[in-house]
Amino acid sequence: MNRKFSYITHGTCSQKIHFEIDENDVVRNVSFEGGCNGNLQGLSRLVEGMKREDIIARLQGIRCGFKPTSCPDQFSRALAYVSENTQEES
Repeated sequence: MNRKFSYITHGTCSQKIHFEIDENDVVRNVSFEGGCNGNLQGLSRLVEGMKREDIIARLQGIRCGFKPTSCPDQFSRALAYVSENTQEES
């Protein structure tokens, strides 16, 4: 069963990211609210089916112009937040 999450972004044009993580730690059904629609649809499709830690490693630290973050970076932060703040079911 997939666990569903929403993450409020900070410092980007998108305002929120919705995603699911399955029992194998694979990311599914990523969608962004706001932001550059075409780019974020592309990002969502590219990460579909990838392991959470692989996405974090690839997207972490990407900047948008002079901003200290970006939508991809915010998604990596969302995934890291979930890793740090959810307990696995026993």
